[in-house]
Amino acid sequence: MPELHLHTGSDAPKSGPLSTAHSSGPAPLRELWGSHHRALIAFSSIILVLVALDAWLMTRRVRYQDEITRLRAGMSDVERRRTDAILSSSENRLRVIVELARRQAQGDKDLHLTVSVDSGVMTLEREGALLREMPVQVGPERRVGTAPDTIRMAAPRGARTVERVLGDGDAWEIPSWVYTERGVPPAADRFVKGALGPAAIVLSGGTVIYAMPGAGPLNDSAYVLPGSVRARAEDIRAVAPNLKPGMTVYFY
Repeated sequence: MPELHLHTGSDAPKSGPLSTAHSSGPAPLRELWGSHHRALIAFSSIILVLVALDAWLMTRRVRYQDEITRLRAGMSDVERRRTDAILSSSENRLRVIVELARRQAQGDKDLHLTVSVDSGVMTLEREGALLREMPVQVGPERRVGTAPDTIRMAAPRGARTVERVLGDGDAWEIPSWVYTERGVPPAADRFVKGALGPAAIVLSGGTVIYAMPGAGPLNDSAYVLPGSVRARAEDIRAVAPNLKPGMTVYFY
């Protein structure tokens, strides 16, 4: 009779608790996403904003380059070389002025005004705290006057100081070239009450921050005084009580 062989427990597959080695490994992807998705969304949003800003800057750069190319096409070789030298010097100097004004404004602990020329925004600030933000229009660069007595009026840059704060009943001397630009005969008395609107700020260097008046050569919504800034009357009135002679206004 064939011999029967009994299999003992030692020959059977061993059984026991399931291995748990995988439980000590990294968390599943969905758990990682659940704990960090907010940070990832914020980071993605920042990237999108930076990409949009870069596209806007590139658009402006292309527009400027096209305009420069058009102007250079009508110049002689001597005029091109002279213009290139002037532009190189002026651009470098302007960059330094703008960056210095920006840094000074950020570090100024006293109450002050800042005007972002390119953005068209004026702010009242103290120690880095934004107290009021106001839209403004900056006058275009223009050569004014009658040859040979002409002056180039450019957008203000750098630091200026407040000299006077004017109300509706205060007079301001309207420059004679303003009448010429507006095609209006000069007034016999160019000191005109309310010439700068119901509220205005006169700064060092002749720059003014004004509101559109109800009458006079500056009473035109399409015209902004070259070399100056036009704001809303309600904004100037709101900040006027806080302004004193000697206060700094930063243009950058």
